[in-house]
Amino acid sequence: MELTEYQHRFEHAVLERRAGILESRLHSDGGPLQWGLGPHRELPDLFAAVASDYANRVVILTGTGNVFSGPVASSASTSSIPYRLPLAAADRILWEGKQLLMNLLSINAPVIAAVNGPAMRHCELALLSDIVLVAATAQFQDSAHFPSDMVPGDGMHVVFPLLLGANRGRAYLLTGKTISAEEALQLGLAFEIVPDAQLLQRARALATELASRSDLVLRYSRAMLTEQLKRQMQDLLGYGLALEMLALQDRPAPPAAGGR
Repeated sequence: MELTEYQHRFEHAVLERRAGILESRLHSDGGPLQWGLGPHRELPDLFAAVASDYANRVVILTGTGNVFSGPVASSASTSSIPYRLPLAAADRILWEGKQLLMNLLSINAPVIAAVNGPAMRHCELALLSDIVLVAATAQFQDSAHFPSDMVPGDGMHVVFPLLLGANRGRAYLLTGKTISAEEALQLGLAFEIVPDAQLLQRARALATELASRSDLVLRYSRAMLTEQLKRQMQDLLGYGLALEMLALQDRPAPPAAGGR
């Protein structure tokens, strides 16, 4: 697939490529990405398109403004899924959830995350990158699941225990604890803390350094370094998503059309 075929297709991403380095800036209506059913539906297709383009040699993933992804969800009422879902809707979300992370991991180029601020929703999108750069204002939290009365089965049940250690990862999921930029560096989630104004510049410099390698070295290094992640996701992601959808049956039914 050529860049011209998908560059302007997506409502939640601005795509630009220079010298084989693709920058993908996530957003909602030109501002910080606000997670919901729209991004959940679109981003799997975005990652699939990026993965299908052989000319993408390095990918930079970042957010817009001073937030990587939001908003914070702290209860069922602030979740993007406040009600019990019909079977067809639950099946669609389960399918999209699997494609979201598997398509991200299928990108055949090193991925650099430039986390420009708090990543409070789906922070695994950044944390699954090969190099994670964080602004001083960055934070990580899985606010959308257990704090919102949802099972943390959207891949977070794989990512946090894998990156933080089994016990610490489970505790962070069950408490909703927020991880600061400094803590992310100490815990091994981040590679560097970069002043906010220099974050994208640093990501571009690292991308240029990586892009000096041959195509085969780049692609095969990415394949090797993501194989363990792919295997764990293949084994556990669908199971976690199924339990997450099943637990939603405890939620109230949606209001009847035209009702109050």
